[in-house]
Amino acid sequence: MDKFKVGLQYWLPQHTLTRLTGKLASARAGFLTTAAIRLFIKQYKVNMDEALHPDPDYYKTFNDFFVRELKPEARPVTSEPSILTYPADACVSQFGPIIDGKLIQAKGHTFSALELLGGDSGLAEKFTDGGFATLYLSPRDYHRVHMPCDGTLQQMIYIPGDLFSVNPLTAENVPNLFARNERLVCIFDTEFGPMAQVLVGATIVGSIEVTWAGTITPPRGNTIYRWTYPSDGEKAVVLQKGQEMGRFKLGSTVINLFAKDAVHFDDMMSKDIPTRMGAPYAHQS
Repeated sequence: MDKFKVGLQYWLPQHTLTRLTGKLASARAGFLTTAAIRLFIKQYKVNMDEALHPDPDYYKTFNDFFVRELKPEARPVTSEPSILTYPADACVSQFGPIIDGKLIQAKGHTFSALELLGGDSGLAEKFTDGGFATLYLSPRDYHRVHMPCDGTLQQMIYIPGDLFSVNPLTAENVPNLFARNERLVCIFDTEFGPMAQVLVGATIVGSIEVTWAGTITPPRGNTIYRWTYPSDGEKAVVLQKGQEMGRFKLGSTVINLFAKDAVHFDDMMSKDIPTRMGAPYAHQS
C-alpha cells in the first residue's frame, strides 16, 4: 500500500490538482465551507482553544481557517538573545551537520544544499560544514512561520519544481524530495551569521506567502526568480525574533540552514519530537 501511495504521486497531475484545491480552499461557500472546516477540525483534532477566533463560523474560506491567527499568549517567545526559537509548530524530521554539502532527508536519502538553494554555489558556500534542521508541518498544525532570531533579509529566491507530498512516507521514498519540490528560499543576515529559511511547497499547497511581498507562489513554470534587498534604509526588511515572516496555504515543511560553528541545537531536540513556535531551538556557539 505504501508503494502504491508513493507511486501514485508520480502519475498525479500535481500542479493541476494543487491549483484546483487552492481555488476550492479560497472559495466563500457559506455553510459548505463551515462544514468542511468542522470536519477538518474533528478529523485532525485541531486545538481551536488556541485560536484567536475559535468559532469555525468566523472563517469565510478554508484558507482563512488554515492560516488562523493564535491568541497572543498561546506561543510565548523565549526572550534570551543567545537563544534561537522554533519558527513553526511542527515535527522535527531531521537535523544535524551539513556534511560534504549534503543534508539528511531520511534513512538512505540525502540531498545537497547547492540544489536546495537553486544552484547558487556562492550562497551554498556560506553554509559549508554548517548545520540544518527540517521541520514538517502536519495538517493539524498552526501554519504561520516566524523568525527564529532577529534578521535582515538579504535575498529571496523562488525555485519552481514538483509538488510531491512532504509527509514522512514520501520523504523516505522519493529521492531528493526537498531539492526537487517547489520552494522559496529566504536568506537573512543575523547575529548568528547567515541563515536560510526555506519554505517547501507540496501537493495541494495553494501558495506560499511572505509578510513583505505577499503571495510568491504560484507563478508556476521553469524560471528561478531572485530578489535582493538592501541591508539598511527604508526599504530594508528587518524582522524580529518571533515575528511572522510567512505562511503556507495548506501546509508543508520549513528547512533552516546555519553557518559553520554558528549555533548548536538545543539539548532537548531530537528526531520526531513536536515543536512549538517560540520555544528554544538552538543556542549561540
